[in-house]
Amino acid sequence: MDSVGRVLIREARPEDDVAIGELLVDAYVTQYAKKLPEVVYTDERKRALREVAAKREVATVLVAEVGGEVAGTVALFAPGAPGSEAWLPDAADLRHLATAVRYHGQGLGKPLLDAAEALARKWGVKAVCLHVRRGVSGVARMYMGRGYVRTPEGDLDTPTVFLEAYVLRLAV
Repeated sequence: MDSVGRVLIREARPEDDVAIGELLVDAYVTQYAKKLPEVVYTDERKRALREVAAKREVATVLVAEVGGEVAGTVALFAPGAPGSEAWLPDAADLRHLATAVRYHGQGLGKPLLDAAEALARKWGVKAVCLHVRRGVSGVARMYMGRGYVRTPEGDLDTPTVFLEAYVLRLAV
C-alpha cells in the first residue's frame, strides 16, 4: 500500500483491545461529526465500542497494522454468532470497519475488507451482510463499489438510529 507503507492484516490479540477501542471511538466520532453533525455518541455507545475483548469472544476481529501500530480494524461474526445482525441464513455479519483518523482516505479499508471477505469465503458462507447508518452515502457507495447490494428487507430501525442493509453474495 503506497500511501501508508507496508500493511499487515492479522487477527486481533488481547493486547490490541485498548488501541482498537480508542481507534473505533475516535474514527466514529470524527467521521460522523463531519458527515452527520446531528449524530451524538453517548458515553454508553463509546463504552460499547471499547468492549473489544467481549467482541473477540463472539467474532473474529481483524486489525491492520502499520509500522507496529494498530491502524484499522473490522469484525466478522459467523452465522448465528451472538450479536450478529445478519438477516440471511448462512451469512456472516461485517461490523465496525474503521481506520485511525490519520489514515482516513488512504485506502486502508480495502485490505481489511479483502481479508474479512476472504475469511467469510473460507467459512463457506453464502453471503456477507452489513449495515450502514442512513445518511452516510459515501460509506454506502464504497461498499456498493465492492459488489454489495442494498437490501431493504435487512434494514434495522432502532430507537436511536436507522441502519440500511447491504449484502455481498459469495460464490460457493
